[in-house]
Amino acid sequence: MNQAASLASQQTPHFNSPWWLPDGHSQTLWRKLRPAINISQRRQRIELADGDFIDLDWVDAQDSDQKPIALLLHGLCGCSKSPYIQSLQHCLKENNYSSVAMNFRGCSGEMNRLARAYHSGVSEDVEAVITQLSAANAERKFVIVGFSLGANVSLKWLAQTRHSERVHKAVAVSTPFSLALCSHAMGQGISKFYGKYFLKSLRRDMQAKKKFLKSQGLHDQLAILESCGDLSQLSTIWEFDDSVTAPLHGFSSAQDYYDRCSSLSFLASITTNTLLIQSNNDPIIPAEAVPKAGDLNANTRLELTASGGHVGFVGANTGLWLERRVIDFIEAD
Repeated sequence: MNQAASLASQQTPHFNSPWWLPDGHSQTLWRKLRPAINISQRRQRIELADGDFIDLDWVDAQDSDQKPIALLLHGLCGCSKSPYIQSLQHCLKENNYSSVAMNFRGCSGEMNRLARAYHSGVSEDVEAVITQLSAANAERKFVIVGFSLGANVSLKWLAQTRHSERVHKAVAVSTPFSLALCSHAMGQGISKFYGKYFLKSLRRDMQAKKKFLKSQGLHDQLAILESCGDLSQLSTIWEFDDSVTAPLHGFSSAQDYYDRCSSLSFLASITTNTLLIQSNNDPIIPAEAVPKAGDLNANTRLELTASGGHVGFVGANTGLWLERRVIDFIEAD
């Protein structure tokens, strides 16, 4: 039995970080830099009511018909090719679970058709995807696994969806429960590194989007992006959200966006059996953003590890602690 196939049969241990990944930063960076697991994905396009589209990438598993389908949601500036997505899809396949990774708008390698993109509260796009997947897989249930931004989206969606009876369980990893606190944190101290990294990626994506819209003659959509102003003058994620994310998606300001989309305020309304995996040394999510007991209900369980970084959780033994924990939770009674 190979390492991935044995995941579901092992008892989940407490998380222990390897000696060579001693802190949250090294855990976070190694997850991105470790050797990639390359898997074959099958693409499906979902057409949306507003004329845009979302691309899904499937990994089909044998003998999976009696098991739920896992829907995976990536983080900010991620996609279905992100290492944590591909690693989990590989492990799910080895354990006979079919999975589908949702690429948020503009994240699949193809530009979306509208000026708008995605953000931490796009639960309406998840609803559109689940609606179509449910119709095509009428006898199947779903498991939702979200990472970082995708975790925040998934928790908000779980509290709002009309498809809750189709969801078996959910897992949220490294959730930015309070968007304002996390945005502020990425402008402070060593965490500025992450803020600058994301800001550079977001600026690059915006410039590429403008070129695409211009090349396609979509001048009305281009004008919407141009109205966001000079991106070179933006120095923090908060400023980007205030100048770009908020106006593109119907919010009056970054603060309005954060207030209306932070998953912390949705936790009490979740009716699905949901596991929240967080780390105490997450360099992006400050301790004060993590839910307290009073924020949770009987359906939500918080597992707070001493180490693990942000979407890291690379274990001391197999390195696949996070993947094992997700599968164990899915299969537990």
